[in-house]
Amino acid sequence: MKALLLTDIQIGFCPGGNLPVPEGDQVVSVANALIDGGQYDLIVASQDWHPPGHGSFASSHPGKQPFEMGELSGMPQMLWPDHCVQNTSDAELHPELKSEEVHFIQRKGENRRVDSYSAFRDNDKAHSTGLADFLQERGVTELDICGLATDYCVKFSALDALDMVPGIKVRFIEDASRGITPEGVSAAIDEMRARGIEIIDSRKVLKG
Repeated sequence: MKALLLTDIQIGFCPGGNLPVPEGDQVVSVANALIDGGQYDLIVASQDWHPPGHGSFASSHPGKQPFEMGELSGMPQMLWPDHCVQNTSDAELHPELKSEEVHFIQRKGENRRVDSYSAFRDNDKAHSTGLADFLQERGVTELDICGLATDYCVKFSALDALDMVPGIKVRFIEDASRGITPEGVSAAIDEMRARGIEIIDSRKVLKG
């Protein structure tokens, strides 16, 4: 079974959102083409879903500013602007994304005490979201991953899929993704490739 994971294609990570990824909204049309392409048996989306006052927010650390380094759960933590707060428009999936075609939405980042870049588990690796079990129970053997942002949530989701779903083949769809910095994107792609993740574009998917 072949699945597509749409990572955090939310208002908050697109231009106009609270933590915009440059050109983040440009992934929406590519994601929709992948959804419509008929290549996938299962379509899953992840959704950052932070409670107010989440520990990854700079506003939760007096004297700290967004994009400074801090600490959370004993680990170094990039401190972000408040973003994707539960039940706010910032947390909603992008309105032009064909979310009605998504079979399952995996929320993440709900624990105030730890961040969760990956759709599969928290950053301290102590708690699983359950997505790995969900995919394994449905017999998923191939997983294509795309979305926002390449150098954070997409990369960590791809690597955790390899670690947590036995025998799965993972591909990263580059043109359906955007990252925060060019250097971060390049490093993330190198890391994924080194782990055996194939780097492709949407044309390869749609050609079957």
